[in-house]
Amino acid sequence: MAFELRQNLKLTQQLIMTPQLQQAIKLLQLSRLDLVDMVNQEMEENPLLEEVVSDEDPEAEKKIEPAQTEEGDREEGKTVERTGELTGEGDGREEFDWDGYLEDYGPMGVTYDRQEGTAPSWDNLLVVKSSLTDHLMWQLLLSQLTEAEYRIGEQIIGNLDQNGYLAATLDEICVQEKVTADFVEEVLKKIQEFDPVGIAARDLRECLLIQAKMVGNARSLVERIILGHLKDLEVKNYPQIARKLKVSIDDVLAAVVIISHMDPHPGSIYNEERIQAIVPDVYVFKSGDDYKIVLNDEGLPRLRISNFYREIMGGMKAGVKQENGKKYIKERVQSATWLIKSIQQRQKTIYRVTESIVRFQREFFERGINSMKPLILREIADDVEMHESTISRVVTNKYMHTPRGLFELKYFFGSGIRKPGSDDVSSKSVQDDIRKIIGKEDPRKPFSDQVIVARLGDSGISIARRTVAKYREMMGILPSSMRKKYF
Repeated sequence: MAFELRQNLKLTQQLIMTPQLQQAIKLLQLSRLDLVDMVNQEMEENPLLEEVVSDEDPEAEKKIEPAQTEEGDREEGKTVERTGELTGEGDGREEFDWDGYLEDYGPMGVTYDRQEGTAPSWDNLLVVKSSLTDHLMWQLLLSQLTEAEYRIGEQIIGNLDQNGYLAATLDEICVQEKVTADFVEEVLKKIQEFDPVGIAARDLRECLLIQAKMVGNARSLVERIILGHLKDLEVKNYPQIARKLKVSIDDVLAAVVIISHMDPHPGSIYNEERIQAIVPDVYVFKSGDDYKIVLNDEGLPRLRISNFYREIMGGMKAGVKQENGKKYIKERVQSATWLIKSIQQRQKTIYRVTESIVRFQREFFERGINSMKPLILREIADDVEMHESTISRVVTNKYMHTPRGLFELKYFFGSGIRKPGSDDVSSKSVQDDIRKIIGKEDPRKPFSDQVIVARLGDSGISIARRTVAKYREMMGILPSSMRKKYF
């Protein structure tokens, strides 16, 4: 058996994820607030990046119109390679033209004229509010406790979750503070008397029992229901509760009214994370018979290469050879220009996708949700000549402020329901119809999913019962058995 060596020439194509393309993809899927945080972090780490001050000479800033993109920018994944000598090793080659290179990457920012009075007001969003911990510690300070009790109280308050429940066990606190479980229990009972009522409970049952202490004559029945019949209470099986407790249904309903006014999450009113102001990434305004799209660049730092380092690089051009410093600056310049270019490309992409959505869903903007059309990612991808995965990244965690309200970009996508003799109906439109049907029902005799199917059929929409159930759950609407009102 003979062996021989051969040389073969093989031509192949493969996708290479360049660092710039990876960064562009990463930026594209960030929300606006995450992007601002990321840019601020890059400015701290890269001394060549600096923010353009708003009162500087506007002529020195480079404006980019969103609709004016080079033909090469329309090809997804194509990057602008302007690094040239940046990757060289300083081996005596001709000095790099820093001035020409940096001219293309001056101040970054996609600037637009904003219509006065069109943006939402944020005046009432900035509020200084006490935290749950602050509120409870204030009450702890006012309580007449021994030093040991105060120390245990601090441990308990420090171990409450965002809803006000005790996240640590009593044994863990005992080990930490080297005290008995009975002593910790005594302090816990005192803190459970603090405001808000129901605080520092170990589970839902204890939370409701704490609040039941505030009840008057019906306290006994309320406590009995909480102690032994929470599952029946959850599914509104009031007749079963009445039979087990041997009381009238009216007494049970009266107790249920009291329990329904209790707060299962007493600490949530101090949870600042529950209230979040959504800042739109793009505005859509009605202008005559057309719609105008404006990107929101407010709060996003506008970047450029530092003038100080421009002068340093000018000195390099004159022949200064400090290889370590030169290599570092080249790397920082490359990183800065990639970031600037990626942000610019991100803004252009969001603009083009929004423009396409408005074009496809124009009837929605004109007439409302009942005129929304079925729309899938592929249709937008084909329209803007991008990949579906790119569109998916663009529409996630991005918001559009429109004359009809604030919507996440992905809101405008949905499957279609066939309607005989007419165009397909958007699933969003069908969900709205379901919401309206349920809104008109008798609370004492709520519509079942099958009845809703029949009502939709009367309007020409053929849909399965399981689909109605799925849409109802997506909208957070309970089934008919749990929507029924007894009083």
